[in-house]
Amino acid sequence: MRSIITISREFGSGGREIGKKLADDLGIPFYDKELLEMASKESGICQELFVKNDESYTNSFLFSLVMGNYPVSADGRINPDMPLNHKIFLAQFETIKNIAKKGPCVIVGRCADYVLKNEPNIIDFFISGNTAEKKKRILERYDIEKNKAEDFIRKTDKRRASYYNYYTDMKWGEAKNYDLCINSSKTGVDGAIKLMKAYIEIKEANADK
Repeated sequence: MRSIITISREFGSGGREIGKKLADDLGIPFYDKELLEMASKESGICQELFVKNDESYTNSFLFSLVMGNYPVSADGRINPDMPLNHKIFLAQFETIKNIAKKGPCVIVGRCADYVLKNEPNIIDFFISGNTAEKKKRILERYDIEKNKAEDFIRKTDKRRASYYNYYTDMKWGEAKNYDLCINSSKTGVDGAIKLMKAYIEIKEANADK
């Protein structure tokens, strides 16, 4: 096992649960909200600010960063006068890159597939789900009125899509941007994991040929 696995997911699709169980099965680290805490500690920026800006766009900084157009000082360091929200995105970007350097892992969301797109051992999954099943999962996990659940899901997915589309040159949820797209409503959590493990095995075997 040598792959770095990223999981993009629709809200309520079980993407986090699937990612955590996959990581446990494979015996590799798992990162979701944990990534924000790490970025906060490494950068010295308050963790609440990472949570506030989590998968919500405010500018095109991350795209500029990936494209190599971010502002630097004369000695090559990131400009200390950079706005705070830019620093937050940079810290998260660097944390994702540092995590990948440590070896196989599972990273959920936060444009990790795009940040790591040049890594040789990257495998990108997208998890979707049917509205009824997503609504049921959300109502079980969040204190929200039943008649507002569907709107909550729609707005959260819209926010995630806007974040991803704005900071990358790809479209969130578009099949060609991922190795494999899975509808967890049809496979179930365990079925999704089984498919992902099979794909990882196939891809790694083909890479060895």
